Amino acid sequence: MGQEGRRVGGGRFLLSKMLGSGSFGQIYIAKDSEQGDRDVALKLEVKDTKHPQLIYEAKLLKLLQGSPGVAEIFYFGFEEDFAVMAMELMGPSLEDVFNLCKRKLSLKSTLMLADQLLLRIEHFHNRHYIHRDIKPDNFLIGRGQKSNLVYIIDFGLAKKYRNPETLVHGPYRENKNLTGTARYASLNAHLGIEQSRRDDLEAIGFVLVYFLKGSLPWQGIKAEGKHDKYAAIMEMKIKMTFAELCQGLPEEFATFLSYARHLAFDEDPDYRYMRWLFKSLYHREGFRNDGCFDWNVVRARPASEVAERREARLRKMSTSVVASQPSDRAADDVVLSFRSSN
Repeated sequence: MGQEGRRVGGGRFLLSKMLGSGSFGQIYIAKDSEQGDRDVALKLEVKDTKHPQLIYEAKLLKLLQGSPGVAEIFYFGFEEDFAVMAMELMGPSLEDVFNLCKRKLSLKSTLMLADQLLLRIEHFHNRHYIHRDIKPDNFLIGRGQKSNLVYIIDFGLAKKYRNPETLVHGPYRENKNLTGTARYASLNAHLGIEQSRRDDLEAIGFVLVYFLKGSLPWQGIKAEGKHDKYAAIMEMKIKMTFAELCQGLPEEFATFLSYARHLAFDEDPDYRYMRWLFKSLYHREGFRNDGCFDWNVVRARPASEVAERREARLRKMSTSVVASQPSDRAADDVVLSFRSSN
């Protein structure tokens, strides 16, 4: 049952429109009375849910605050029946705008995205976590004047990869289940090797090729079950060279993927080098530094179409189920309540 018209957060937030619901709770557009009735995204999670994830998402958002492309969190607390989190309302996902652009992005837009995705994941890694589910659905663009800013979201599969105090890396393990989305997962993730920073980077490489080519070779594989399908995708990733995957693309994309895959398990990636690869290509192609993406032009279409895509994305977020929970969650201190003034 919808909660429209209800006030939560000590009366601060007025729930105005439900965007979606699932077994765990609901997501709304709400009015924030402390910000002049500004629209915010507000998530409600049922208090007795079996696998609570909102408190974990709030903790990670709090940890990541202060960097471009990280949604601002305004509130986290509890009502009698729900956990409540209010955060910055964002626009559509990169998958949404990719579809809006007829499922192919220009080299210019892809290179600008490469720079932002690498900045986002570097910040994430610097906070001692790996994401483990890099895909276009998990990056959103901002609204209004922030429509050229890319946000990283969905931390349900994120995991701490090193001790924040000692910076000692977590142990190498094998025989792990595939975590993440098979289409973009690294080869090592398919092989059951514990994921580390290199795997987020390889996934970014697959996303960039996807944007430029419109699809990846292992999409649409037919198999009897999920296990067989994942095995077939892994086999393709083993056999296909990066030169073959990136045929027709500038060599920097194959170079990037090769660099990511050949990193050692606990090796510190050279983020500056990776960004330099794509920035050098950008300047060599003579692209203007105008910050204009393909969708900035396409979005001259009726605003209602873009709004519908954003709301569809939020509905999808609200009904998603986290496949696995980070093993270190119980040991972490969680911020139970905070305000934007913190």
